[in-house]
Amino acid sequence: MPRVKVQRKALTIDMTAMTDVSFLLLTFFILTATAKQPDPLDVKIPTSTYTIKVPDKDIAILTIGKGKVFFEATGQDVKVSMLEKIGEQYKIAFSAEEKKRFSVIGSFGVPVQSLKAYIMMDGAKRTASGMETGIPADSANNQLADWVLHSRQAVAELHSTAMRVSIKGDAEEEYPSVKKIIDVLQKQKINKFSLLTNAESAP
Repeated sequence: MPRVKVQRKALTIDMTAMTDVSFLLLTFFILTATAKQPDPLDVKIPTSTYTIKVPDKDIAILTIGKGKVFFEATGQDVKVSMLEKIGEQYKIAFSAEEKKRFSVIGSFGVPVQSLKAYIMMDGAKRTASGMETGIPADSANNQLADWVLHSRQAVAELHSTAMRVSIKGDAEEEYPSVKKIIDVLQKQKINKFSLLTNAESAP
């Protein structure tokens, strides 16, 4: 009896659903991602063979270079709370739009009195405005100490933890400028902080 031949059919897979899911995920990540903003103060940090991962939350970074000091706190909720506390101290009312815009600003270095105008500028205009003169840290007008204090309070209230501090200093910055910042921290009993460096291959 002759063998019956079974007709072979080509196997097809409908990829429509998979394509839809891929584009949905791609759209989600694009909409929720926050682009890393360039540092407004370009510093050349020193190298070191000692490496330790810097946490990405509950931390403040003080950037020192060219005689200026810039400040950055992580976490949008922390930034908004910190701004509200600064506003209360300096009698400045910030709108909901200003708080929202400030929450996505990275490192900044302007006096509190110029902050409202600075917040409402676009990124490129902030750099070209000439307003980034650094946060005052003099004994007569120590706004940097206020930013550090209020950011610590915001982290403690919102996340129930102590804020960590890192210093990002230019390798060519003179010692008195760095010491002034360390003095600000020590007056608030912050005696433990990290220094940001570039990785260097061990000898």
